[in-house]
This record gives sequence, C-alpha cells and structure tokens, in this order.
Amino acid sequence: MFSQHVQSHLLPDHTYSVVSGGDPLCIPDLTWEQLRQFHATHYHPSNARFFTYGNFPLEQHLKQIHEEALSKFQRIKPHTTVPAQKPWDKPREFQITCAPDSLAAGSSEQTTISVSFLLPDITDTFEAFTLSLLSSLLISGPNSPFYKALIESGLGTDFSPDVGYNGCTREAYFSVGLQGIAEKDIQTVQDLVDRTLDDIIEKGFEDDRIEALLHKIEIQMKHQSVSFGLALTSYVASCWNHDGDPVELLKLGSQVAQFRKCLEENPKFLQEKVKQYFKNNQHKLTLSMKPDDKYSEKQMQLEAEKLKQKVNSLSPEDKQQIYEKGLELQAQQSQPQDASCLPALKVSDIEPRIPFTEVEVALAAGDIPVQYCTQPTNGVVYFRAFSSLNTLPEELRPYVPLFCNVLTKLGCGALDYRELAQQVDLKTGGLAATPHVLPDDSHLDTYEQGVLFSSFCLDRNLPDMMHLWSEIFNNPCFEAEEHFRVLVKMTAQELSNGVPDAGHLYASIRAGRMLAPAGDLQETFGGMDQVRLMKRIAEMTDIKPILRKLPHIRKHLLNCDNFRCSVNATPQQMSQVENSVDNFLRTLSRSKKERKPAHPHVVEKPAPKGPGRHSPFTRKLVTDPTFKPCPLKTHFQLPFPVNYVAECIRTAPYAAPAHASLKILARLMTAKFLHTEIREKGGAYGGGARLSYGGIFTLYSYRDPHSTETLQSFLKAIDWAKSGRFTQQDINEAKLSVFAAVDAPVAPSDKGLDCFLYGLSDEAKQAHREQLFAVSHEDLVDVSNRYLGAGRSTHGMALLGPDNESIAKDPSWIVR
Repeated sequence: MFSQHVQSHLLPDHTYSVVSGGDPLCIPDLTWEQLRQFHATHYHPSNARFFTYGNFPLEQHLKQIHEEALSKFQRIKPHTTVPAQKPWDKPREFQITCAPDSLAAGSSEQTTISVSFLLPDITDTFEAFTLSLLSSLLISGPNSPFYKALIESGLGTDFSPDVGYNGCTREAYFSVGLQGIAEKDIQTVQDLVDRTLDDIIEKGFEDDRIEALLHKIEIQMKHQSVSFGLALTSYVASCWNHDGDPVELLKLGSQVAQFRKCLEENPKFLQEKVKQYFKNNQHKLTLSMKPDDKYSEKQMQLEAEKLKQKVNSLSPEDKQQIYEKGLELQAQQSQPQDASCLPALKVSDIEPRIPFTEVEVALAAGDIPVQYCTQPTNGVVYFRAFSSLNTLPEELRPYVPLFCNVLTKLGCGALDYRELAQQVDLKTGGLAATPHVLPDDSHLDTYEQGVLFSSFCLDRNLPDMMHLWSEIFNNPCFEAEEHFRVLVKMTAQELSNGVPDAGHLYASIRAGRMLAPAGDLQETFGGMDQVRLMKRIAEMTDIKPILRKLPHIRKHLLNCDNFRCSVNATPQQMSQVENSVDNFLRTLSRSKKERKPAHPHVVEKPAPKGPGRHSPFTRKLVTDPTFKPCPLKTHFQLPFPVNYVAECIRTAPYAAPAHASLKILARLMTAKFLHTEIREKGGAYGGGARLSYGGIFTLYSYRDPHSTETLQSFLKAIDWAKSGRFTQQDINEAKLSVFAAVDAPVAPSDKGLDCFLYGLSDEAKQAHREQLFAVSHEDLVDVSNRYLGAGRSTHGMALLGPDNESIAKDPSWIVR
C-alpha cells in the first residue's frame, strides 16, 4: 500500500497515479465496453515487444510469430506512450493511514515515512546505470551512509518499503526512509535524510566501497542462473517499453568502463550527482503512513456503501439479468474446455533417462568428507558446508534461525561488523548460513537437521573467502549488542512483512506440524512460531539474555564433528580448491570427547555409492520410533481481508512407488479441479495441491475470500480423485507438468546438490523417473483411496485470516 502511494503521489499526472491492479472501490465502475476496448488496444501486437533467448535458429521463431499472430491483425496506433511527468517547483508532503499490524513489534511504533526524489527518464541508459549504482552506495549494507544514519539511529525497525532506485516507471525515482517509527519522530527522520545528503556531498564515498560494488557486478555477470534469459527479458522490459534501446542496456561491460572513466576524470562525479538529483531536486515527496484502528472497518463500510448504491440503481429486470448471467457463467466454468488448439508436447517426447552428474568424494583434513563436482562454472568457485544440529539442546533450537542470520553480520576475528561486510562484498558473492530440515527418502519419521553454509567467489579470491569462513567459525563476535539489536529488529520486521506474501506457506507448515517428526522442527525454524518469537525478542528491553545464547549454539555447530563440504568449480581450479578447503578444515576445532546427541534415536545412513564415488560418507539422521501423527487444526487470527487455507495429509516417502502417483495426482487435482473451484469460482488468487519430498500432501489456497467453503472444496477434490473422473489426456498433461519441474535446468553451481544434502543418487532419481512414467489411471484412483480418503491418513489443517464465526464455534479448532 505504501509503495503504491509513493508512486501515485510522486507521478500524479498520468497512468502511475492509479492502481493498475484495480482498487476495490473503483472496480465496480468499470464497464464491460471499457474493459473490451482496453483489451483490444493494449493487448494487441502493435503494442507488443518480442524477446527470444536461446540457440535455436531465429528464422523459425519469426516465421511462427508472423503466421500465428501478426498476420491475424491489422496494425493500429495504440496510443500507450506515457508522457513525461511535469516537474514540481516545490516539494510536497502527504499523510495516509493503514490497518495496524498485529505481527509487528511494538504497537505504538508502526508509523512509516519516506522521502522520494524523481529521477531522469530510464531510456538514458548510462545515467540510469549510474543512478542505480549510486543508490546501492547510499543504502546497501552497514557501511552505507543511510544505513548508518537511519537504521542505526534506533528510531525504526527497517528501511521503508521500496527503498532505493526504482527503474520500472518511465522516469525513475529514489526512495529512502524508515518503518516502525513513533509518529513524533517523523521530522527527525526527514532531518536525518537531509543531513546525510549534505555529508555525502561534502565527503563522497570510500574507494573500497565503489570497488566492492563493481566487483559485485563482475561476479553477477559470471554467475550463471538457470533463468538467465528470463532475467534479461525483465531487465530490458521497462526501458524498451518506453522506446529505449535494449541492446545498449545489455552492454554492462562498457557501462562499467564508462563509469570508471567518469570517476577518474572527475573524483567528485558521484557527489555532483547527489547534489543535482537529491539536494537541489524540487520534485521531492515526503510520505508518511500511520495505523488507524478503524481502518479496515472504514474500508469495509465504504465498500458496503458502494455496493448498496450500485444495487439500488438496478431495476428488477437488471437484477434478473445479472442473476441469469451468473448462472450462465457458473455453467460455463463447469464445462470442459477444448484445449486442442494449444500447442502441446507428448509424454513420448520426454527423455527416458537423466544425464548422470559425476561427483567425487574425498576426505580432507584427515576425516572430513568433501564432495567435488567439476562443472563449467565460468571462473567462479561455489563452496558449501553442512553441519549437524544433533547435539544441540532442545531449548536452543528456536534461536538457530536468528543465529544463522546474524553469524556473518556481527564481525569476526580482528574485523568489526562494518569491516567484515566490506570484505565480504570485495571478495565474495556473499556468505550465508541457513537452517535445514532434510526428510529421509525412505522413512517418513526420519530426517536430518543442520545448518548449510554457502558462498561463492571469483577464483582469484578463493583464499580470501576461505579465510573469512575460518575467522567466522573460529573467532565469531557476539559482543556487538547495539548492532545485534538492529539486526533483530530488521529480521522481525522482514518476517512480519513477509506473512501476507507467503501466507499459504505458513498455513502449510502449521497444518503439517504434527504429521511427521520433522514437522515440529520446520514450524520452529520457518513457521508462525518463528515469526512470533522474533516479534517477542524485538520487543525486549534487555536483549543480552538472547545474545548470550549464541556462543552456546556456536559450541555445537561451528566445529567439524559432524561436518561435510561440497565444491563446484572448473577442472583447472580443482587443485587450488582442494588446498584451500583443506587449510580451512584444519583450522576448525574438534570436541575433546564425543558429544551426546540431544535426541536419543540417531541412525547412520551411508551416502550413495556410485561411479566415481570412492569413500561414501555417513549422514546421521534423527528418527522417532514412537511417533504418532495427530490431527491439529489452527486458526491464526490476522488483520487481513482474505484467508490462506491449508490442509496436509501424511502419505508416502520419496522412494515409495506411491509417491510418484501422488505427485502426478497433485498436479492433476490442481489443473482439473482445484483451480476451477478455488480460483475461477471461489475468487481466490490461487490454490492447488502439492506433494513435498518428505511425503506430506498439501491442499492450499492463497488470498482467498472463503475459508470453511474452501475446506469443503478440498473434500470435493478428494472425492473427485477417488471417483477417477479424469481422462488419459488429463493424466498425460499432469505428467508433462511434473516433468517440466523434474527436468528443470540445474545451474552448474547446483549440480550434485541433491546428492550432497539429501544423499539422493542419480540412480534413485532415475528409478523415481521410471515410476512417474508408469503411473496409470488405476494407480491414481488407488492412492486417492489409500491415502487421501477420510480415516485413511492423518490430516492437519491451518487457516491464516480474519475472525471467523463458524471456526470460533467449532471446539476442534485452536484459535491463536
């Protein structure tokens, strides 16, 4: 909401002043003729841009585009050019209100403020490149001037939404501010923004920070992602849409060279830009947003009034016609569609076998397994390490995500947190630690728990990167209380802001919590429990007790007792890599005597043997032979106008043949039943079914106006599956959809990762592939009856959303 208002107030003259996705109060005014007219002019080849990426011959593409699309239309003038915004002669200020956020820390400090500046047209490629770099220098990381001035002031919890350079509109803009502040501090934040800009104009930026930023561009250009072509499309789309030159935009190398040249010729190059675009810019917007307890009530009242006004203006004939059209729509939505006009692959087009990935495992520093995977990584080295959490006491587990989040941000050895951030940016593509719960492929009640450390760097920086890891493992700093408080507030704010975007995932984690032993840990690490824990920590006046837990977690985690590593690099790099990893591992501490696992049942599982794998390593998994799944229903009451609904069912592990059938069934139910029921008829943003690697089958909806009705739709979907009301063509489409995910390209940096993390061999993947090919109509009906039917397996349910009368009356639901 805040981002939308920044854009509409800063660019009020034309298209950016309205909500393109539709404002609930305006949608009822749209007429059918307007919608058709808009579609006919905007969704027309004359208003389109075509982008192709790949190594197929282009002629065939162009021929198809011409014959199947362009030749069917007459050229028109769409009149979709966005005119330039008229610049202001003096700054403007606006205040808006929103609903309070029950998940955010501190109920009295929920005001957001930002200061935004209009920048030049994005079609000026080099100026846009310069300003996006300048924006990173201003706000990225703990060494940036706005981080020091705003985040570390302690006035707020995190930067305001949409902070930094925004180049999606015809004229770009830059925004900076704070969220989570007290209303009385609005002026203070404005003064800090002005003072910081003055300081930058006077002092400029350190050379090392500019170098670190250019290093980041260099490593991004070399790092290969699987969606490289798609990323390029979205990178050029905005500029090209406004008739900029997309080819110029892709010449990053020459833009970097030109940028360096400008800095050499004029050391104050960047300071002058700050003066021109920020200090002396009259097109400056200050926007503040504060919570209003009655906000949702007022919105609902306005919508109800709008609806009443619309209904009252209808004659009995109009109402009858609308009712009949509604019935007609419902009938149409229930009819099977003829999809024969769409291009389609056949299951026989899919490769029967997967190409195997060569990995080699060797012991380093005596007894630590390291997996080496030789790949064309373009001069970049990818390093990962996995450390077990088996010995960590139960009471410390909830703090593992926070430990991971701050570990690489608090300083280490002789480096304080600012110096560490600088070294990370100068020498690596980033250092990360993330908690993982890895289900076993053949037992639902068995899993591995640990933390994955990952990083990558240009090969010339490998010794420096491994030295940084060595310092973090051996001499981490857990003293910087003030900075720790800043990181806690930011983490809590990010988690709270993320719930509306990922509500279906939070609902799914909670619904699956009591279905397998791993579920409880997944909730602790990544569920609503974690969101609420971080809110509590962020509200503490004395944060020392939490800080004191970190060295205890470190004792169990940052050693090489139950540790393994993996490296992906080119053949030319491998001997240097082996030395660097060996040196790093030799610096790690070992426990004098073996620590007892916190969990009584640990099973050892050797990693798969295979061609080129000499010494398989052992993974220590946790199991619970006495575990009994239990049905749990939870409703999290949240101030949202919509619901996120999930139902989870315990089914079969990855290696079981039924898993392949359930995987196909999830796609089939999504495409042929749930999409129609939940999205088309029910009006939710999305919904469907999916099966996790750990064998939990989930039915979910996203941004859903319904709740208990959706749970009824889940029941209907299961009945539909059990009755086998689907064709062979439906099954083939579901298989194609599943194979699209199974065969999705894997980047050179991630090859061999399934083997390293899950102990999943290529042979096991091939066996699963053959099971997917073999799934029949009979198998799908069989697994529907065997696992999904009532009383067959344990079901869990969860709902995130507003107050709900029918659930409040039902004692089987826990309301939180």
